[in-house]
Amino acid sequence: MEAQSYQSNPAAIRLSELTNQIRQAIDGLFGNRTFWVIADVTSHTYKEQSNFHYFELVEKDKTSAKILTKIASRAWGNAAVNISNFERATGQKFKNDINVLVQVSVQYNPAFGLQLNLIDIDTNFTLGLFEQQRKETLERLLRENPDFIRKAGEHFITRNNSLVLNRVVQRIAIISSATSAGYQDFRHTLENNSFGYHFEIDDYFTMVQGEANAKAFLSKLVDVFQSDKPYDALFVIRGGGAQTDFLIFDNYELSRAIAKFPIPVITGIGHQKNETIADLMAHTATKTPTKAAELIIAHNRAFEESMLSLQKMVLIKTYQLINFHKDRLTHINQVTISTTRDLLQDQHRNIMNLSRMVLTNPKIIISNKQKDLSNVIGNIASYNRMYFANKRGYIGHFQSVVRLMSPQNILNKGFAIIKVNGRIASNANAIEEGTELNVRLASAEIKTTVTSKSIINGNDEFNV
Repeated sequence: MEAQSYQSNPAAIRLSELTNQIRQAIDGLFGNRTFWVIADVTSHTYKEQSNFHYFELVEKDKTSAKILTKIASRAWGNAAVNISNFERATGQKFKNDINVLVQVSVQYNPAFGLQLNLIDIDTNFTLGLFEQQRKETLERLLRENPDFIRKAGEHFITRNNSLVLNRVVQRIAIISSATSAGYQDFRHTLENNSFGYHFEIDDYFTMVQGEANAKAFLSKLVDVFQSDKPYDALFVIRGGGAQTDFLIFDNYELSRAIAKFPIPVITGIGHQKNETIADLMAHTATKTPTKAAELIIAHNRAFEESMLSLQKMVLIKTYQLINFHKDRLTHINQVTISTTRDLLQDQHRNIMNLSRMVLTNPKIIISNKQKDLSNVIGNIASYNRMYFANKRGYIGHFQSVVRLMSPQNILNKGFAIIKVNGRIASNANAIEEGTELNVRLASAEIKTTVTSKSIINGNDEFNV
């Protein structure tokens, strides 16, 4: 049947002839040429026995993730060695969904179709992608969190690294893997410190490698925060490993949480080449778990030494103060003794003088008082005579006045005393016509009746 079709159409050729022509055309066009291609890896499988890598290189639309083109690829021999070198240099496994820059040659095999043979892979391109992602994450952290993340020069200032570490760090939380050798080193260094410091440690175990575990790590941060325990510090511990193992510490959400965490975060991540973003956001970054433990021991030792130094200074100052006051007391004692002796001598002299005065002054005082008393007695006798003489003169004067002013003497001068109803009348108001009057003269008393009454102005003169 096939022969008949072939004979009936002389222009027909076999498929193998066509594929050979395609192979010759492709070989003629591409020949020994190689191309550097940027693409994503997918459908990857690795045959360890033969050291063969089978995969597809694809290019996706950046906006929709739609596959624009896809081609089968493989690597073996030196190319497989180059892939191993790439993995060691970058820490990135050659696997699905990584973006790579690879050198390829084009090959068409009639049995397997069109495919690309990988010749080499650019390590720097992949490392550059990591760095670009890291740069974008840092820029996003600064852009979206200005309240607690900012940059000053080459340093990042976060809420966490602005916290003041307690003078003594004793109660700590650790986020690490339970099987991590770095965690064991950290615990061993703390628990066997040469100063005998005791630490209260709470473990929060989780996976600490691979970006896919960032959410689990973040949940442990939340657990530490919600524990409401008064931790002095939170330690993030991880030992060494490939570079991609540390991508978890470049995660945006994780780094943001560390930057605003209210407890000082100290990282002890065994990654000597570069700092992770978590290191930049944390309070303090150390290169290894052991260094993190040594940092806290040294921190506590610095406090102890400051206390010992303060103790020595207090003792020295106390000794100096005691000696100073001892010297002052000695001086005061000497001054007191000297001053007391002088005071006693002065008082003794004063008492002696006073005793002499007590013995002699009373005699003098008594003698003076006797003289004063004699003078007083003499003065009293003299004043007595003078006083009584003066008083007798006053009495004689008063007697003369009394005699002159006596009623009888007045009556003798021609005056009369008028009585109305037995009472002396000093004015004429009570005297009316017909009133009976008693008129007293010097030698007789006349009884009469008023026949008339006239008023005088007081200016009339008396004729005696």
